[in-house]
Amino acid sequence: MQTRTTTRRRRRIAGLMGLEALSLAVFSTLHFSGAIHGASTTGAAPAAAVPEAVICVVLAAGAVSMRSARARSRRDALAATGFAILGFVVGLTSTLNGGPVIDLAYHLTVLPLLVATLFAVLGTPPDGVTSGRRR
Repeated sequence: MQTRTTTRRRRRIAGLMGLEALSLAVFSTLHFSGAIHGASTTGAAPAAAVPEAVICVVLAAGAVSMRSARARSRRDALAATGFAILGFVVGLTSTLNGGPVIDLAYHLTVLPLLVATLFAVLGTPPDGVTSGRRR
């Protein structure tokens, strides 16, 4: 059983993960529509659209898990956030090689938030532990 404080903390972290996922959904949609990189003449989605959509889904799933009281929720949130950080580092590297300024600003804004989210998840008690002491 989780304490009330732990439950509130997990819900806040899940909310932050949900907002990060929402931002990815917005940017993925903007890339798919061509609003950022311009419309593709081949009909193919710009390179960033699909990875952003995948990271969005993974982060959203991690947020749902973190909000729940499942035994693996913390581990799921750590994996999802770590995956998102890795994806953002790859995206930032790609953006530094000639991407639009809006993409650079987005990566430089959200990447530190993802790192902060990772530390917040790490700061929650391991699954199944209700206090700082183990019995």
